[in-house]
Amino acid sequence: MRAIGYQTAGAINAHNALENIILAKPIPTGFDLLVEVKAISVNPVDTKIRASSSAPAGEYKILGWDAVGVVKAIGDKASLFNVGDEVWYAGDISRSGSYAEYQLVDERIVGHKPQTLSNAQAAALPLTSITAWELLFDRLGLPQDGSATDARILIIGAAGGVGSIITQLAVKLTGAEVIGTASRPESATWVQSLGADSVINHNHPLSQELAKLDIADVTHVISLTQTDKHYDEIVKVLRPQGKLALIDDPVEPLDVMKLKRKSLSLHWELMFTRSLYQTEDMIAQHHLLNRIAEFIDTGTVKSTFGEHYGTINAQNLLKAHAQIESGKAIGKIVLEGFSQ
Repeated sequence: MRAIGYQTAGAINAHNALENIILAKPIPTGFDLLVEVKAISVNPVDTKIRASSSAPAGEYKILGWDAVGVVKAIGDKASLFNVGDEVWYAGDISRSGSYAEYQLVDERIVGHKPQTLSNAQAAALPLTSITAWELLFDRLGLPQDGSATDARILIIGAAGGVGSIITQLAVKLTGAEVIGTASRPESATWVQSLGADSVINHNHPLSQELAKLDIADVTHVISLTQTDKHYDEIVKVLRPQGKLALIDDPVEPLDVMKLKRKSLSLHWELMFTRSLYQTEDMIAQHHLLNRIAEFIDTGTVKSTFGEHYGTINAQNLLKAHAQIESGKAIGKIVLEGFSQ
């Protein structure tokens, strides 16, 4: 099968940063599905791993944690899908990824693809949807029935891939007031289109930006980028007994003692935790992906598809990685099909 991989970690402009290669087609066992990959999207995690983690000697590392495809074979313990089913998933960071024509993935972290989206549109969503869902409802414990009318959520980096889904889910399901942050006019317009009640600029102190809206504090902060840069302002704007959730990797350590005076709680979200540790509730990702698919098919949530970078090959993936690393991507970068 055709695949795109690399052997030595490094910068995107390094020699053989990503290569077109040929590998043996894998065989499913246990709970695995063998999926023929039709479309993928590129996430920041792809670029981080490429830059920092080399493959074992003599082997290739295959990245990619967003995919849409068709089930071609199933393992002996798999029962949730049939051959021919169209599926979507974000995979398992400890296994070979979706930059390949065929991929093995545990069925418990796979959902049925939304019927109303093309392969490319659907590929933009699994990883960010899982992250957004788990952060809002599993980590922060917000309700899904619109009853959080006394809550006020500040989403830092609302225009990004995860932020775009969190904003929609928070607006449509929680009942809370939702404030997103964005630093560029086009980003602010995007966040407004997702339904946010207000948009502020995170290049300015958050407390000052909120004060312009006559907002004194917020009950929840969802920090998706540069948490260390905003940390003191986050503590300042959070209401006593408020909650902070984050997904990024702060460059500077966070001083948790700053949370004590207000009895603030800290919540981490990593959507790979369930698959990495084979948790008892691992199948929750199967169920939530199916819920997201239903929301998409009923028009409750829209795809965060941004740009189509063409077929899945090393040249196009190099361009996608460079764009992700520039920090200027709006919506998700998607690739579809394999070059002949």
